Amino acid sequence: MIAFRRFLFAATAVILALVAGALFAVVVTASGTSRLQVLQVTLLTICCVWLAWGFNTALTGIFAASRERRSVPVPRQMTLSRTAVLVPVYNEDADSVFARVAAMMEGLRSIGRLENFDFYILSDSTKASHVEHERRSTYTLLSELHVAGHLYYRNREKNVGRKAGNIADFVTRNGGAYEYMLVLDADSLMRPQTILEMVTRMDAEPDLGLLQTQPLIIGRRTPFGRALQFSAALYSPIFSRGIAALQGREGPFWGHNAIIRVRAFAACCGMPSLPGKAPFGGHILSHDFVEAALLSRGGWRVRVDPDLEGSYEEAPSNLIEYAKRDRRWCQGNLQHGKLVLAPRFNLWSRISMITGIMAYAASPIWLMFIIVSLLDPIIAAEPNYFPADSLFPVFPTPETGKALLLLFGIFLLLLLPKFLIAFASAVTARRRAFGSSYQVLAGAFVELVMTSILAPVMMMFQSKAVAEILLRLDSGWPSTDRDDGKLPLGMAFKASWWMVIFGMILAVTTLAYSPELFLWMLPIAGPLLISPILISVTGDPELGDAMRRAGLLSTPFELDPEPVIRASETWRRRLEAISGRLAAAPDAAAPVRPGLAANPA
Repeated sequence: MIAFRRFLFAATAVILALVAGALFAVVVTASGTSRLQVLQVTLLTICCVWLAWGFNTALTGIFAASRERRSVPVPRQMTLSRTAVLVPVYNEDADSVFARVAAMMEGLRSIGRLENFDFYILSDSTKASHVEHERRSTYTLLSELHVAGHLYYRNREKNVGRKAGNIADFVTRNGGAYEYMLVLDADSLMRPQTILEMVTRMDAEPDLGLLQTQPLIIGRRTPFGRALQFSAALYSPIFSRGIAALQGREGPFWGHNAIIRVRAFAACCGMPSLPGKAPFGGHILSHDFVEAALLSRGGWRVRVDPDLEGSYEEAPSNLIEYAKRDRRWCQGNLQHGKLVLAPRFNLWSRISMITGIMAYAASPIWLMFIIVSLLDPIIAAEPNYFPADSLFPVFPTPETGKALLLLFGIFLLLLLPKFLIAFASAVTARRRAFGSSYQVLAGAFVELVMTSILAPVMMMFQSKAVAEILLRLDSGWPSTDRDDGKLPLGMAFKASWWMVIFGMILAVTTLAYSPELFLWMLPIAGPLLISPILISVTGDPELGDAMRRAGLLSTPFELDPEPVIRASETWRRRLEAISGRLAAAPDAAAPVRPGLAANPA
């Protein structure tokens, strides 16, 4: 059944793309065929496969909603399994990280289940000030929460293997003491009841190696961040259902907010370095896809359960930070090109890697399509209406109807899933979580407008990332700044001046050689010309606050935060106050310098 479902899914995506390619071929070759036009058709067809894949995922999720897996009730009897909660950090804001840890520990204690969980802060931080802050915060939580024996901290002086190496170090040193490990990110937060339910599901299915949740975004103030978290809240659960309907035993792993059977991970997921130098060689950056494939190859089930709610994360608050993180993910996904044909991987694991590569390759392919479309009228020969084999003039046949049909089809692939999800949410009980039907539809409209305007900017950032990787430039592993600070226009210009130049070239070239296409090219060239302004404005927390007051892009977790979210915010203010007092009186920090929270024996 799952094999047929996957075949139908993939075949439909390919057929839709081939139909789009055929329609486009008829339109562009109405006056004759050139090599550039063949390239145009090929690029568009590849892009349409990617669009159709996303379209099918959304539709599958919509139709799968009625068959959604129901939550397994948390048993009253305490599970005997021990679980390590792993929080890898790398030069992060310690107050925020430890506030979330405190909220989760406090929540588990409040329902009488902390005894089976130990939290590990696995630090790869390289800055002395961050390491010192992390140690102080560990001491504070040990003192305030009285959780000795359940909270551990260690800092690796050499972060070999980066995050994957950080987790592997824990598994090697301490993994044998635990049945499961709940892998989080530094910005992760999870409802205690969800954590317990994940352990329950793992206990109930001995062949389940990894259980992934769908993390939703919280805590963002800027317009860009608010659009991300609104989109995640409204659309992501549906897309996750689509992924779940096709996963079989080879589900996804997104690197965090997932629980893993330690024995399975230790047996299957040794992460080798790729041959050659970075960016294509060396340590695997997007290790999560590979670990999921290795677990599946080892006979373990990997699964995402979209019905597991209460799983959260934060996200970059502006386009610059988002692009910086995206650059690292892009390099990691392109590394998978060396692994797609690895021995004994399951077919769906290989397909997942290919779709991960296409998530970034699609942008430069679209960009190449735009460039080729502009080159065609520039270098095309003058039309010859009197061919030698005809006594009468032969004029090109207008193909306006087919062009409009193609355009309508592409917009359908892009917009129909979002429209269906937003409309269904606005007319069902789901609207109450977002405030009202108006807030659902208004939020969906604002998110659509914002993402459409920013799409050319994102295309350029991702195309630049792919180009840098092809030029063998390594991204490294930069830490992510998740603060909602104001983004100056000068900083935005420094990051996007090259887009302004490209947008100018695009606009001038279109006016000079294909003025009839100028209005069609304006939605791409226009945002690029004003990209510094767009980046700065969408990264302005004050504008985001105004949108919140107007009820735009509101999410359920913002309108009615659940206890663990409120607790993390309270703990953050509390830890910031303590840090402020210690900064004002540095000598007060002296007692925390000894090793108060080393790894357990």
